[in-house]
Amino acid sequence: MTKVLGYAAQQSTTPLAPFNFERRELRPSDVQIDILYCGVCHSDLHTVRNEWKGTIYPVVPGHEILGKVVQVGNKVSGFKQGDVVAVGCMVDSCGSCSSCKEHLEQYCEGGTVFTYNGQDKYDQTITYGGYSTQIVVDQKFVLHVPKGFKESDYAAVAPLLCAGITTYSPLRHWKVGKGSVVGVVGLGGLGHMAIKLAHAMGAYVVLFTTSSNKVQDAKRLGADEVVISKNADEMEKQANRFDFIIDTVAASHNLDPFVQALKRDGTMCLVGAPEFPHPSPTINQLIFRRRQIGGSLIGGVKETQEMLDFCAKHHIVSDIELIPIQKINEAYERMLKSDVKYRFVIDINSLKQK
Repeated sequence: MTKVLGYAAQQSTTPLAPFNFERRELRPSDVQIDILYCGVCHSDLHTVRNEWKGTIYPVVPGHEILGKVVQVGNKVSGFKQGDVVAVGCMVDSCGSCSSCKEHLEQYCEGGTVFTYNGQDKYDQTITYGGYSTQIVVDQKFVLHVPKGFKESDYAAVAPLLCAGITTYSPLRHWKVGKGSVVGVVGLGGLGHMAIKLAHAMGAYVVLFTTSSNKVQDAKRLGADEVVISKNADEMEKQANRFDFIIDTVAASHNLDPFVQALKRDGTMCLVGAPEFPHPSPTINQLIFRRRQIGGSLIGGVKETQEMLDFCAKHHIVSDIELIPIQKINEAYERMLKSDVKYRFVIDINSLKQK
């Protein structure tokens, strides 16, 4: 066992604080990783505060992990000491169900093991995430960080492991490309990645936002156009226009204006997971244009590697604010106010400092 220092919440009402624990001894297929950077996802906050229910305390969050390999098990073939690697939202799956066989481990019918607040299939221990100095992960769930990224990019690469793949996967699944008209609802950690990725795929990209002060930044990120969604007249003009809309907002809101903006056979994909349900959409808007509302959860390991390679090729990283871990509770409060452009990333070296 390896002694590790992390930050954990002991219950839903307590702040994150230093927490000592142990990582397992290496199994034959394991990779031991010194964590360099870990992104801060809104899912971390939801879990820490038990807003989705089911949190097991103490909880060590963090599933946007970038680090260096320090040791490997005797059956590891794809990684060696010194490799720069990444770990996302999953650390195991059954490997035998139809979803796993199709490289869609996030939909594992036997139960995906998530990077934190999950249960290890072998010893039933609870998984602890990337707000820590080190992690041990089966090689099947470790990703190569492409050499196209420079070392100075590494902190900004970390959020690709959730914010990047969460938006890349539905864009790919619904075949977004040149000639597609794509709407992005919300400009935050997910939304800013959706704009960058859809733009790189060749789509015409429109941001829907309630904030007029985000227009300039959205265009800098790659949006061709910005629509102020609280302006009813502007929204009326969008009717029957979009092939695909990705809704990244993690708060309950009315979906009808966005459904109306879809073309016939258009799709609106929800990737934000609100604490409370959205109001029910007007069904006739779906029926009379054969529109659909869908959802998407991260991506499988193969697709996540594909996303990293795509981002390296197109020079795409997240816009970040690097913080020491000692400021994580302050960062959570700022995240609730959307006071970050657009993703906090923890410098894990700060955890080793007194």
